[in-house]
Amino acid sequence: MKLLTNYFALQKKIYDHFGYIEDWVVIPLNDQREMFWILNEKAGFVRYSETEEQLGSGVAYYEAEIYKQRFLSKWVYPADDCTMICVDTHSDGNKFLMIFDNSKKRTSATMPGKTMV
Repeated sequence: MKLLTNYFALQKKIYDHFGYIEDWVVIPLNDQREMFWILNEKAGFVRYSETEEQLGSGVAYYEAEIYKQRFLSKWVYPADDCTMICVDTHSDGNKFLMIFDNSKKRTSATMPGKTMV
């Protein structure tokens, strides 16, 4: 079946683009390129939202923990155009390889009572 062959070839190209090597568990891709985002690798999470204002609002954003498993050599995979982050949403057991657009990455967000870096 050519369609399936094409699917796996494209998946391999995406993994190669980020330097991701699938091992032990198959984690689905999740496109978040429309979202503004900020990564706090030290604290172990990524925060993302539809607008920059929501990102710093303190209430109108999503947050996912970086999914750290021993079978992966790393959990954040930056490329020139996008970054892929292995996350655990803590919702219904969902884990994803979320892909974010680097042009929408922010380095800090001011939130009521704290500044996130």
